[in-house]
Amino acid sequence: MTDLHGGGRRADNEAERQGDGAQTPASDPAAARTVARVRWMMIISGLTTLVAIAAVIAATGYRVFHAGESGTTAPAAGIVTLPKGARVLATAVAGDRIVVTLDIAGTTEIRIFDAKTLRETGRVRFATEP
Repeated sequence: MTDLHGGGRRADNEAERQGDGAQTPASDPAAARTVARVRWMMIISGLTTLVAIAAVIAATGYRVFHAGESGTTAPAAGIVTLPKGARVLATAVAGDRIVVTLDIAGTTEIRIFDAKTLRETGRVRFATEP
């Protein structure tokens, strides 16, 4: 059977050769809408993935290029005041923290300071049960 549009080509589809009137997927409007909708969802998914990858690369690059700048500040210097009669029992450095163990009127207390700013970040008091 020849093509009606004048190409003289033979039909490759078995349904067209038999002449049963079956529609091809390209001529079905519902199938065309579904294909268009799937294509649109794939485009949105691809763009979302590209934006997410770009955000991760940008954040990683920012951290890599600005990592050395935090250590360029002057070292912290200051005076930390303690209560009257307090004695320093021990000091320790743990990461970026300075831990000071104090004896304040028979009560043991631990104070934690940030090593860079010397600000107090925590305090733990130990007391005996009555």
